[in-house]
Amino acid sequence: MDDAPAIEIRDLTDLDDLREVIALEKHVWGYADGEEAIPLPMLAAGILRGAIVLGAFDGGALVAASYSFPALKDGRATHWSHMLGVLEPYRYRGVGRLVKLRQRERALDLGIDLIEWTFDPLQAANGYFNLVRLGAVVEDYEVNVYGESSSPLWQSTESDRFIAQWNLREPHVERRLARRGPIMRASDTLAAACVLEATCVGNHIAPREPDLDDDSRRLRVEIPASFAAIQAEQPALAAQWRAATRAVFTTYLPRGYRIVDFWFDRARACGSYLLASTASAPRDAA
Repeated sequence: MDDAPAIEIRDLTDLDDLREVIALEKHVWGYADGEEAIPLPMLAAGILRGAIVLGAFDGGALVAASYSFPALKDGRATHWSHMLGVLEPYRYRGVGRLVKLRQRERALDLGIDLIEWTFDPLQAANGYFNLVRLGAVVEDYEVNVYGESSSPLWQSTESDRFIAQWNLREPHVERRLARRGPIMRASDTLAAACVLEATCVGNHIAPREPDLDDDSRRLRVEIPASFAAIQAEQPALAAQWRAATRAVFTTYLPRGYRIVDFWFDRARACGSYLLASTASAPRDAA
């Protein structure tokens, strides 16, 4: 799906460029009043002390942007990637990946080898992008981390999030970025013990009762391929999915499992996360 047009990626420091970043963020997330967008003074001040603001341009038009800022994790210097937004016509064309690759280069130039960010566990496209295309892994799950939002993208469900860990120098990441080494195959997925299974209910996918007592080395968690449609059309079912996935991930991640891969089952309109026990499995668990 890398049909990326001729895109220029560059650092943004000019105030007018930063205003365009804010306008893009408001447009992508559809914030009702704009108060949830990153304030201009925060962008400008952050750049003075190591924040990375990147823009992707098609011709002279800004079509994607990202913002990350210096952070600490257990005393380790890191970057926190707060925002990556891509305009609709440029999604699924490799533009977001180009921005993340430049973000990685810039972080390494600063001596940073870990970037973290949050993403919704129920957004299958984000799971695939972060785990498969970038090589991030997940060890942490946060409940309702952002509270309520005016964005229609977050409607009807609490803002539970994974924390993606992108260890920039690890061979696992380099293989994923170079598309060498294994990615999850159907046989690997089906061999893992399924602790949350999706089933068809009418026109949508519903969760079965989760299994919270499995101790297999590898586990599988199914989610719907199109959670946004469920949010828009069946809010009660969306809430069921949030509750079921929350129960699974807040149970197994503290027990020493890590999320290492994602796979789409397009025939069943669902996707699967692969969880591997950190005590016995390598990062390339597929």
